[in-house]
Amino acid sequence: ADAPATLLILSGGAGTIGKVNENGWPASGNFLIRSGKQFAAHGFNLAMVSKPSDLDGLDPLLRVSERHLDDMHKVLRYARAQSDAPIWLVATSQSTISAAAVAIAERDSGLVAGMVLSSSITNYRIPNAVPKLDLERIRVPVLVMHHERDACFACRPHEVANIYDGLKNSPVRKLLMVNGGSDPVGDPCEARHYHGYIGMEQEAVDLIAAWIKKPMK
Repeated sequence: ADAPATLLILSGGAGTIGKVNENGWPASGNFLIRSGKQFAAHGFNLAMVSKPSDLDGLDPLLRVSERHLDDMHKVLRYARAQSDAPIWLVATSQSTISAAAVAIAERDSGLVAGMVLSSSITNYRIPNAVPKLDLERIRVPVLVMHHERDACFACRPHEVANIYDGLKNSPVRKLLMVNGGSDPVGDPCEARHYHGYIGMEQEAVDLIAAWIKKPMK
């Protein structure tokens, strides 16, 4: 009841969150999903949003579709019914497309209080890359966080500033480039690499949580 915010956690990739384990937590290795307990420790309400059960997964085209936006609007309304706390969209990798599209579509409803975009899709060759969206229509606080060593072809660090620049009407916006972590393994576009803040999960969560509680430039 006294949560500072309700976080809608949006997984990257196809939008899966993994099966719920015996402790009640989804098992996905996605940065945001595997960091759920750290977010909860900051006192937030959490809602981890998975892909629709009748789809194999979400892609950059589906993430801006009317169907997806309608689904997310229903999720927002459900979250509002559970708590009066401000609702923040917290996204990573491919789900940053979803978060931005939802914030654009929800601009008049007042359901979205703010947004965090981590490891955003920046490459203009990717359909609906975040810098290509109508970011000027977003009028809520936005934190754009990216790892300086993100080696994913779709999330090139040198293009992140294009997102910040596009958020012309956000009342508070911040671009936060981080450089930490250790022992990246596997595909550079997957969760156990710098793209997924490997080895610095707690630091990344703490930075996000502090900004949500007190957005500042």
